[in-house]
Amino acid sequence: MSNRGLVISGLRASVEEKEILKGIDLVVEPGKVHALMGPNGSGKSTLAFSMAGHPNYKIEGGSVTLDGTEILDLSPDKRARAGLFLSFQYPAAIPGVSVANFIRTARMAVNPDDLPPAKFRKLIYDKLDVLDMDAAFLSRYVNDGFSGGEKKRLEMLQLAILNPKYAVLDETDSGLDVDALQAVGRSIEAMRATDEGRDCGFLIITHYPRILRHVPADVVHIMMDGRIVKTGGPDLAERVEREGYDGIREEVVGGVA
Repeated sequence: MSNRGLVISGLRASVEEKEILKGIDLVVEPGKVHALMGPNGSGKSTLAFSMAGHPNYKIEGGSVTLDGTEILDLSPDKRARAGLFLSFQYPAAIPGVSVANFIRTARMAVNPDDLPPAKFRKLIYDKLDVLDMDAAFLSRYVNDGFSGGEKKRLEMLQLAILNPKYAVLDETDSGLDVDALQAVGRSIEAMRATDEGRDCGFLIITHYPRILRHVPADVVHIMMDGRIVKTGGPDLAERVEREGYDGIREEVVGGVA
């Protein structure tokens, strides 16, 4: 039996001694898109940061395995080397560091010495072409003066270059206008259409279902108060858009879900 997948089992986590995650069970299969939705404060970003190894988030119990390897005991950089990628809701600016140098350094940290400079240059220009991005990005400083859409597209370039096994996108649609959201959606779908990106599993964390119009989800999970309270297909996201979260909350409280 295959042990492939990003498998979260009974995960509990706290912040400043307050329990936020209260037992999360979720499996993201290779090549599949899972959406994690929920109202503000439900614990969605806590899940992302806990998996990535943020020091402010204390694991109280449970496990997270990546293709059979437990990652909670690993440092954040080793989790990345194992194949986990996290896209931040608010990417930081790094003045003075060019995009090209930043991405080259990140690639070398995850896969040391796997690409000499000439091959890396070809790779990055190939990915720019796939993502329909201007090569002028490479000489700019990381996120310095970038629009919200440019920051997110740069993260998609990082994702394409690092080629992780599993990508967690934490509210990638936050603050984006319609055009920027469409561009990010096209970038994700273009990457997934490549031979390298076809098996990447995605966990898209979002408050609203807007991004799912551009990156259709195979499975949708609803999270409330630190727990996943309902799981379904794409129609579940459509229900959230029609009814909001109140109907699901009443259903869960009533013991129907």
